[in-house]
Amino acid sequence: MHIKVLGPGCAKCQQTEKVVKEAVAEAGVEAFVEKVTDLMKIAGYGVFGTPAVIVDEEVKCVGKIPKKEDVIAWIKK
Repeated sequence: MHIKVLGPGCAKCQQTEKVVKEAVAEAGVEAFVEKVTDLMKIAGYGVFGTPAVIVDEEVKCVGKIPKKEDVIAWIKK
């Protein structure tokens, strides 16, 4: 599983990355978490608000910090 946290590095983006990593640890799934800060790459996903979370190339959340429970639900399929 490949999870991308999109954002330039603001406080909300950092918090989102933390929530995602905690969710992965709690869910016990194997996943690679990548931080994407390049604005052109972010725009390439059609995302124009950050932070955003992409799970296996599917946009799951845009413009807000997701709840840990939501992230766990996305990754435990």
